[in-house]
Amino acid sequence: MCDDELIPPSADLTEDQWLTADPDLAEGPVGERARQLRAPGRRAVLGGVVAGAAALTVLPGGSPAAAAPAAARTGKFPLPTAPNRAGEYAVLLTGDAGTGEEAQHAVAAAAREVCRAEGIGLAVGLGDNIYENGPESADDSEFRTKFEDPNSGLDIPWLMVLGNHDCSGLIPGSGGDPSRGDREVAYAATSPRWYMPSRYYNVALPAGAGDGGDPVVEFFALDTNPVASYVAQMDPHYWWNGPYMREQRSWLDGALKASRARWKIVLGHHPYLNNGQHGSAGSYDGFVIGNYTSGIHLKELYEEVVCGQADLILSGHDHTLQILEPTARTGGTRQIVCGAAAKSGDGKAHFGHPSAWQNFSEHGFMVLKVSGRAMTVEAYTVDVATRTARLAHRTRTGTPVRQRLGAAR
Repeated sequence: MCDDELIPPSADLTEDQWLTADPDLAEGPVGERARQLRAPGRRAVLGGVVAGAAALTVLPGGSPAAAAPAAARTGKFPLPTAPNRAGEYAVLLTGDAGTGEEAQHAVAAAAREVCRAEGIGLAVGLGDNIYENGPESADDSEFRTKFEDPNSGLDIPWLMVLGNHDCSGLIPGSGGDPSRGDREVAYAATSPRWYMPSRYYNVALPAGAGDGGDPVVEFFALDTNPVASYVAQMDPHYWWNGPYMREQRSWLDGALKASRARWKIVLGHHPYLNNGQHGSAGSYDGFVIGNYTSGIHLKELYEEVVCGQADLILSGHDHTLQILEPTARTGGTRQIVCGAAAKSGDGKAHFGHPSAWQNFSEHGFMVLKVSGRAMTVEAYTVDVATRTARLAHRTRTGTPVRQRLGAAR
């Protein structure tokens, strides 16, 4: 488990049960935060207590069922309508960034230079956007200090997904209050960069595709928290088998099958496969029982809906950089973990899923490049002291997963 996060004493406890089961936790700063949150009218202030589309299509996910095309939104940085000079749509990938600390600023500064050189027109934020507890309102000052300020100069749209810290309940990072994610959806109305029109949504590129041709790439952003929280969900709407997850699964299944994009990419904070400390869906942090802590139902979602349909699963959660290999288990879908934009791992692999490249100790980000010919993922490590990036690895794919599977048959 990462040093700045907590591991539950048992699987699928409620937050109150967790605090009861761990008296030291209840008496410490986490317990103090819980008492503050329970006090009427008090704003939680212990943010750092644990540490030492072409047209944009929006389906049900907690905000309006339809949205205007992104380019029509006043003040928004527009989605790319054409490829860059190299004939590609280039996308910056970051995750677990929202600390507001020097490492985040350093990674963003290094990414700015790469974005200028590579003609990058879009970015992705893979969750844990506002550490440690998520925002307290849609106009929380932490949106400025932990997103806008660090990313100044990266004047492109950012496709954002919700992480467990964005949906904290009493315990930071628990994922115990998914409704808090609505504050990040609401913030999208006022930020030129932040794109989160709903809790889950899809975006196709180039902007305007469908008017005269099929998209080159389509992104499907998920909210994985209700099926991967450290604590049991108390609100029936967000139960693992409740209406929210049933609707999200139905939407994802239909949207993936209906998509005419050459490349299909799923964004979700929690990974399907992972060689870092948190482990993989179905056995997160060593838990193999329960409906929440283990992530068993997220594993089912990935395996039954995503694997073999999407070319990539992009995730954060683990503070590492990993480009895992597609296998028979994944149905040819490749898992990428990119969660080192502000925090770093412990320096070693904990599991042995086949990888093309992985790094467990350095900060960094990735760049995705897509065209009708190929999809390329480039991994960059960042020296925080000098704010410079180094290209560490490049993986290229020429054939979408559905074509590979068809040829195999």
